[in-house]
Amino acid sequence: MSDLRVASVQFENASGNKAANLATIRRFSAQAAIRGYNVVAFHECSISGYTFASKLSRDELIAASEPVPSGPSIRQLIAIARDMGVVVLAGLFEYDEAADKIYNTYVCVSADGMLARFRKLHPFISKHLSVGDELVVFDLLGWKAGILICYDNNVVENARATALLGAEILFAPHVTMCTPSTRPGAGSVDPGLWHARTTDPTTLRAEFDGLKGRAWLMKWLPARAYDNAMYVVFSNPIGMDDDQLKNGCSMVLDPFGDVLDECRRLGEDMAVAVCTRDKLQLAGGFRYRKARRPDLYGDVIAKQHDAELKIVWMK
Repeated sequence: MSDLRVASVQFENASGNKAANLATIRRFSAQAAIRGYNVVAFHECSISGYTFASKLSRDELIAASEPVPSGPSIRQLIAIARDMGVVVLAGLFEYDEAADKIYNTYVCVSADGMLARFRKLHPFISKHLSVGDELVVFDLLGWKAGILICYDNNVVENARATALLGAEILFAPHVTMCTPSTRPGAGSVDPGLWHARTTDPTTLRAEFDGLKGRAWLMKWLPARAYDNAMYVVFSNPIGMDDDQLKNGCSMVLDPFGDVLDECRRLGEDMAVAVCTRDKLQLAGGFRYRKARRPDLYGDVIAKQHDAELKIVWMK
């Protein structure tokens, strides 16, 4: 297949309510199929909900998790893919009973079963989560695809390494923005604005589009596509995720770092784009990768952190 027709969805997930979230995933997968798109991507932990996990004990988080791919949610996801004739990407908490470990996991499934599983490299919503230990690049309808979950995308080496492994399109599921940070202009958005979005969309849009939200995202997300000459499919929830308000902005970017389509509604929405192969080599990042000098800095990039300088991202 030469072109890849991709949809990226935003919706307000129900914390811990897999049945409700899977129903929404089914509904949007059907919409994508009707519109002629063959791949549909949802946000991080879109099946399970995300932020509520910060309040769970280890036993409670295990109860909210499932084996992958044998668990009921993945079986339902495969059924959705089969019924709609599309490839579906979605996330949940995974419990690996043999290793007794819990992961923040994102999967890609088709009618034939699971095509890929990626475990988040930098999980931090719960101290009970284990870290993923591998990059994943897989075949997707004739393309090479990679996955990085949320914070994984902020570490530039992760994106470059995924591209060097052959990824032409990167799926970047998130639950992000509108959270406290040391970054100037950052912070939470008042949930009251979400509940008043029908009568006062202007104030909510200003918060969502400012440095608490989209303006921060656009400082770095286009660079992941541009520097690596790959498409990036960004998926993010909108509305309340437990007690945090998220601003959506699901979008698809091309290898030039340009936004092909973006969700702009203050509610459920779907961004769609046609990914064409010509841009993969026309974009500057293709030449930049060819111009790398790993002989100069390969050892520097691989150098371990000095103990006193190591960033602690999970407490």
